[in-house]
Amino acid sequence: MNCLLVAGGKWHDIDFARLELLKLLAEDQRIRVRVLEDYSNLDALQESDFLVSYTCDVTPALAEQEALRSYVQGGRRWLALHGTNSILRFMDDDSIDTPNWAPLFMDTLGSIFQAHPPIVPFRVEPTGVLHPLVDDIEAFEVEDEQYLVDVTAPIDVLLDTEFEGQAGRFRANPWSRFRHPVLYLRHLGEGSVCYLTLGHCRGHYDLQPLMDFYPKVERGAWELPVFHELLRRGIRWAMKEL
Repeated sequence: MNCLLVAGGKWHDIDFARLELLKLLAEDQRIRVRVLEDYSNLDALQESDFLVSYTCDVTPALAEQEALRSYVQGGRRWLALHGTNSILRFMDDDSIDTPNWAPLFMDTLGSIFQAHPPIVPFRVEPTGVLHPLVDDIEAFEVEDEQYLVDVTAPIDVLLDTEFEGQAGRFRANPWSRFRHPVLYLRHLGEGSVCYLTLGHCRGHYDLQPLMDFYPKVERGAWELPVFHELLRRGIRWAMKEL
């Protein structure tokens, strides 16, 4: 099984996430992994059996967006994690904008990131939709970025979270009480996307040039066994074994 792992972008400890995902993928000796920083190598995409992405502010060119959509429509699966659906712009007034400059990409993914409040513990709950990805997964507390998204296409939400209030410096504010997807499936043609919004991580030097030294190392959901279980199931799902 050939896996393409796209791990790249900004404002996160991509090295940490890449290594953790490689360790999980290495648990199955059948999997061979090719690692890229973006989606530009379309030959590598077509040669892969499934795709895993952990990115932040990585926006594919139009030809890459079209290739990703065809990839899923043609019957393959994409496990998309955390900031894959993010486009971020830090504005002169100190706000953060999240423009939809890649609508085809966001439609394929099924959502676009809009904001998150300051990192505090929040509750993730099963929605009651039955699926092997969430069998026996109970509600849990996690200290991570609580993603607030706009849904861009029909999705089946398996885990979600509730939020109401202000989301920090993001221009998308304020937020009325609403439940936002944490884990969902987006079916497209013969294939599917599985999106899991958890997985924030940041080290001391990941906010450069905005900040020379970030005081706190953040590992978010990576510290929870339930998150690793969801990732293992997500990999099996991407391999069409779940």
